[in-house]
Amino acid sequence: MSGVEPQSETVWRQADRYKVPRLGFVNKMDRSGANFFEVLRQVEEMLGANPVPMQVPIGVEETFRGVVDLITNEARIWNEDDFGMTFEIVPIPEDLVDQVAEYREKLIESVAEYSDTLLEKYFEDPESIEEDELREAIRGAVIDRKIIPMFCGSAFKIKGVQAVLDAVCAYLPSPVDVDAIEGTNPDTDEVETRRPDVNEPFAALAFKIATDPYVGRLAFFRVYSGVLEAGSYIYNARSGKRERISRLYQMHSNKQNPIDRVEAGDIAAAVGFKDIRTGDTLCAENAPIILESISFPDPVIGLAIEPKTQKDMDRLGMGLSKLAEEDPTFKVEYDDETNQTIIRGMGELHLEIIIERLKREFKVEANRGAPQVNYKRRLPLP
Repeated sequence: MSGVEPQSETVWRQADRYKVPRLGFVNKMDRSGANFFEVLRQVEEMLGANPVPMQVPIGVEETFRGVVDLITNEARIWNEDDFGMTFEIVPIPEDLVDQVAEYREKLIESVAEYSDTLLEKYFEDPESIEEDELREAIRGAVIDRKIIPMFCGSAFKIKGVQAVLDAVCAYLPSPVDVDAIEGTNPDTDEVETRRPDVNEPFAALAFKIATDPYVGRLAFFRVYSGVLEAGSYIYNARSGKRERISRLYQMHSNKQNPIDRVEAGDIAAAVGFKDIRTGDTLCAENAPIILESISFPDPVIGLAIEPKTQKDMDRLGMGLSKLAEEDPTFKVEYDDETNQTIIRGMGELHLEIIIERLKREFKVEANRGAPQVNYKRRLPLP
């Protein structure tokens, strides 16, 4: 069990900076050393958060087979035949009854202040609390960033994933729950706002650039206001140029569904642009605005990398260049003194994923190692 990793802390600081409500998912519960409640302790101590379990795991490590939902008070055992996509409701195991009661009480205490009705019932008769009342209070606490609902499972085996997706819909804020976003008018330098409304001028932020082998370069963007039709033009506030968005896609993992338009609150991908980068503001030409760009932390770890065969040298360079264009937290450097290509990222996992993508997407097998360190003797002052 890895618990809270360095890259987890980096992502958490970014979420704190932008005041993002969030959920927690403890993955790989079927692995050796997995401990749901130890991770909760680390989240509290290392991240300074208030984690509140929504579930109690049934079994540990290789015996992990289900969870007890603390809202419904149901024990759910996943069916192994379909990789955990379905489950059976069974009585709560006797050895977990007291633990479930303890954590359900903690859950109610954590969110009671967000519902007067819930607070009143909690003092009079906790058993009379309705599921909808509890969910409403949890949603209020999450949007206020007072608690972090924690779930557990094994994503590889699709165990527990559906509960997290349901929680995203139930507890996280919709665009209308968030205040109007602020930006700067590039012509007047005055602060302007954009409400999440289709009648407002179009404004969006490009948060990711990716390369697809079939449709080419994709710009993922989040629409804060207005409407954008496929085939229309937008204004890039960074470059000061118009960009034609020839096609729009709704993304489903690595699949693209063509769509005709996007509206305030939507997340989509655009194709056909010439110069859009991560962090660019895309807006209506007659109502320019610059939204706060994304702040990216500096890489914290570096590795030397080289192709296993010399013939893959050009392919490695092309692959690294495209991956660096997609990911602003990934850097590529060439050290003239050691003749090494150094890749830098936010953690070991980050660089492992990069190396795996080189193999899968660019067909490049690479050797990795620690970068060489140059030692220089300091000469005494004359």
